[in-house]
Amino acid sequence: MAAPKTVLVTGASTGVGLALGKVLAKTDYRLILTARQSSLPRFEAHELRESDRLRIRPLDVTAPEQRAAVVQEAERDWGGVDILVNNAGISYRAVVEHVSEEERLAQMDVNFRSPMELIRLVLPQMRAKQAGRIITVSSVGGMMAMPTMGAYSASKFALEGAHESLWYEVRPWGIQVSLVQPGFIDSDGFRKVRYTAKSGYSEHEITDPYHEHYVNMAPFVAWLMQRSWSTPESVARVILRTMRKRRPALRIAATPDAWLFGALRRILPRGVYHRLLYRALPRVSCWGPSPRRVMSLPAPKGDDGD
Repeated sequence: MAAPKTVLVTGASTGVGLALGKVLAKTDYRLILTARQSSLPRFEAHELRESDRLRIRPLDVTAPEQRAAVVQEAERDWGGVDILVNNAGISYRAVVEHVSEEERLAQMDVNFRSPMELIRLVLPQMRAKQAGRIITVSSVGGMMAMPTMGAYSASKFALEGAHESLWYEVRPWGIQVSLVQPGFIDSDGFRKVRYTAKSGYSEHEITDPYHEHYVNMAPFVAWLMQRSWSTPESVARVILRTMRKRRPALRIAATPDAWLFGALRRILPRGVYHRLLYRALPRVSCWGPSPRRVMSLPAPKGDDGD
């Protein structure tokens, strides 16, 4: 009888990662659930305890030595990681002008560089077995961008591009690569968004040029999330189906709104698409120096020149 497959999940102490850990704990997979050291007590609080097939390990995904230690342990004791679920991530709320180089690199380090490094570590063993799955939790922000979330979207766009390339590269070894794209989820994730030094100031300073961007976008996003039918548990079920599917797609919409935005991008001319979303922004006529100037701004041109 074949040995159970080993699954490594990052960012497993909260949100989608925690929901996935609970689901997988009821299956016959061997699990390595990881989170930062300070977050490890959350597993016990949710009755996730170590056993002969469940290990809980500290992992700051930005720490090279911790990444290597977790992968090496899986190789030594369980023959390597069969399924890698890259879930850990952070998000900054800031307009492009309010993100310093240091803050931009911090965003990219967690959301892009670190998952790609984990992929690089598990690939040799997967190639040797000529089997394996890499599932990365991306976002609807990886196919469309919102104002005040530019650095976050940049990190997810980077993930999407790298995984599309990876899909071609490792296909000869039978390795499956998938991006799971959640949209708005009814969770407390929007409360954990980070502010840069300048964006935090702007949100509370009414004379700042971008003040209206922040005071309107933050409650708008919270409103969308609180009214979403999607939950961490529903996204976890999508990930589980992806793990079990014989030939999963490269990109998988994990929520109805992610599917809708994907359809709109495919169907609408790019100029129409951007104008439609711009007009849907909350109180956008109040953004900038004056309502007249804001409403007269041209929509960005699409790649097809429309």
